[in-house]
Amino acid sequence: MAGTGGHEYFEYTRPLPVDDGIAARSRRGAIGETWWSHRFIELLESFGVGSRLARGRHYARAGQVVELDVEAGVVIAKVQGSRYSPYKVRIRTKLLSDAQWRRVEKAMAAQALPLAKLLAGEMPHDIEDVFGACKLSLFPRTHADLKATCTCPDWENPCKHIAAVYYILAEQFDEDPFLIFAWRGRTQQELLDTLRARRSTARTNHSEAAPAPPLLGQGDQVPVPLIADGANFWISGPGLAELAVNPLTSETPDLLLRELGPAPVAIGGTNVASLLATAYATIAQGAERRALR
Repeated sequence: MAGTGGHEYFEYTRPLPVDDGIAARSRRGAIGETWWSHRFIELLESFGVGSRLARGRHYARAGQVVELDVEAGVVIAKVQGSRYSPYKVRIRTKLLSDAQWRRVEKAMAAQALPLAKLLAGEMPHDIEDVFGACKLSLFPRTHADLKATCTCPDWENPCKHIAAVYYILAEQFDEDPFLIFAWRGRTQQELLDTLRARRSTARTNHSEAAPAPPLLGQGDQVPVPLIADGANFWISGPGLAELAVNPLTSETPDLLLRELGPAPVAIGGTNVASLLATAYATIAQGAERRALR
């Protein structure tokens, strides 16, 4: 429906209440908690649709979005409006091809930190730089990269139903950053399996390329042992007082374990990596409490 009459009807008619909708956690101010969800909303606002996005904020907080699924290339949702049947919303974006994903995965696997962050369930801060170096983008680059439709008769795009889905989608990205990759064509399992395989291959190739240490012959100098005097190993030197240390523990003290993946050994049915992760967290917390005491 177009024209003034239809627009006024859908602008001012109250939506039907929903008991079990997906309500935004944020009750006031900006929606989204992490930098990557904020980045998504900022990009939408930069496309010149910021004023229309605000129309859906009330819908998002009222729980009018009743369904939301993220699939490769499309977000499918239902939003309860003023009519009995919920409106159907689809938000399409461009999928990255297999060749494009291989370029990105190769670039990501070449850096330990992005992989470790992803294994910790976090989005690396330099992820956009990694994609940019491959002449690609993780988030939609322009408004043309998004094709949003809604079955409501409202002529504006985004209508308040589409805008509500954008906000709920941002909070879904907060909870699971891998949904952003899934939207562009790579599931969490596919991405992590590929990155682990590439890292494993790189380690194997490095080990094979490293020359074996030469055998000592007669007259060769014997190398100095790493610990010359074991009795003094735990005694600090005079320079320790000048060493500045941040006493606050990392949010993910087991990042290295997550990068390495499951260990080939289990104790009592529990993988050693999981046991060590718990120990790492306990030690880190204890060290922080001791340092701040």
